[in-house]
Amino acid sequence: MKKLTLLASASAVAVMGVAANAADSDDPIVIPIHNWSSQIVMSNVVGQMFEEMDLNVEYVTTDSQAVYESVRLGDVALELEVWEGAFGASFREALSKGGLHDAGDHDAVTREDWWYPMWTKDACPGLPDWKALNDCAAVFATAETGDKGRYLDGPVDWLKHGQERVEALGMDFVVVNAGSAAALWAEIGAAEAEKKPVVVFNWTPNFAEAVWPGEFVEFPAWEDGCDTDPSVGPNPDALYDCGNPATGYLKKAAWDGMKDKWPTAYCVLTKISFTNPQIAEMAKLVDTDELEPEDAAVEWLSANRGIVDPWINECSG
Repeated sequence: MKKLTLLASASAVAVMGVAANAADSDDPIVIPIHNWSSQIVMSNVVGQMFEEMDLNVEYVTTDSQAVYESVRLGDVALELEVWEGAFGASFREALSKGGLHDAGDHDAVTREDWWYPMWTKDACPGLPDWKALNDCAAVFATAETGDKGRYLDGPVDWLKHGQERVEALGMDFVVVNAGSAAALWAEIGAAEAEKKPVVVFNWTPNFAEAVWPGEFVEFPAWEDGCDTDPSVGPNPDALYDCGNPATGYLKKAAWDGMKDKWPTAYCVLTKISFTNPQIAEMAKLVDTDELEPEDAAVEWLSANRGIVDPWINECSG
């Protein structure tokens, strides 16, 4: 019996060794690109890591909600920034269908919500409470919004549900969608010189927190079901009547076939775990330093070999 156990163990080790040394496919690892800087730079960082490992990489521009269906079907291999607040619902729906899986969390803790630069508090001192914001709605009024306040939400495809929240909480605000992340930064930058009060969609981690100190608006605390069950939250007849998670996850997702087709790349993907400062620095290289994303990735990798090399070496040995 003991001999059989040893033989079985030896066989298991041999199988593991074959799996660990299985060759990655020469087919390109397709990495999706979205419309915010940290995701674009991170995708280039990881793509360049794969290329250092003699793997082929291809980038495709993909809708940030539909991407989970693309991962599930194997049209793209992975997703590097699954934000709980923005994309959790799309991710969970794709998971329920099968074909993709959770490839682990980043160390980063995320938050996505209504936000204002600190000078706004001078004009609306009751902030960050959302009721105080609503009492100050006229302070944010523009020619576009009449006597109601203007809130600049993220791009439409981010599905932030700003309009639904305004309606659910009875807020005197008009929701305007920005065309891109750059439009959000332009809004804050334009308001800075005159310290004009503004409220916009923002998130962490990104470079903006280092450039413009500010605060998130405190809405009714997130509860599971706030986006699916009207009875959850203060308005029993509406969805989205609470804030986004204040300590949200940032996950990675992978196509189920990735681990067999590109086992080394998949191993590296599971090791990758970026922090808030690391991700903010990726965004800063584009949004402040004005590098092209691929150049930003080169610079970030050069400065962070001590972080990425152990991931590569552990999976390539």
